[in-house]
Amino acid sequence: ADDLDRFLETIFRDCPVAISVKSRLGLENPEEFPALMDVFNRYPIRELTLHPRVRKDFYKEPVREDWFRYAWEISKNPLCYNGNLMTKSQADSIADRYPGVDAVMIGRALIADPGMLSGGTTREPLEGFLRELTEEYICAFGSARNAMFRLKENWGFLRFRFEGSDSLWKRLRKTTDIHEFNQLTAQIITTLPLTPELTVQW
Repeated sequence: ADDLDRFLETIFRDCPVAISVKSRLGLENPEEFPALMDVFNRYPIRELTLHPRVRKDFYKEPVREDWFRYAWEISKNPLCYNGNLMTKSQADSIADRYPGVDAVMIGRALIADPGMLSGGTTREPLEGFLRELTEEYICAFGSARNAMFRLKENWGFLRFRFEGSDSLWKRLRKTTDIHEFNQLTAQIITTLPLTPELTVQW
């Protein structure tokens, strides 16, 4: 906490723009968090995004939402909730459970379900989205082959939106041939049933 305090003191002293902070509960255990909150409350943070896990949890352990409630009760700064929001209804429920919290951060779930906030991913919009994303990646990374490797990162999450995708995903992950990659992604999109909503936990 002392190192964090010195770091934030320097940042808030020297930086002319508004500062937002994203944090977990600590490194090893959540009992580290009250000391962190004491530090955060000393500074005019534009928005404090809290992921209620500790670092050693990675994404394997459940979120510790009771610690987010603790932050909500004592924070002097606006809060943003981050962690295991897999559906629009879950995201919407944060404001109901924590009045005054009007921001959420959604990461992997939105990659897995790009239409999550607008009624859920369906085939035709998904195909259009991936076409545009592929074109942008080709421009950004210089070739279709480079774009393919970036798109594999997306498919590592997007595959959970399709029932029975494991075998095709294994082939997709291993291929280095752009034509096979395109065939496999088309096969997943056109032949596999879409799940009603994401159920995997991150």
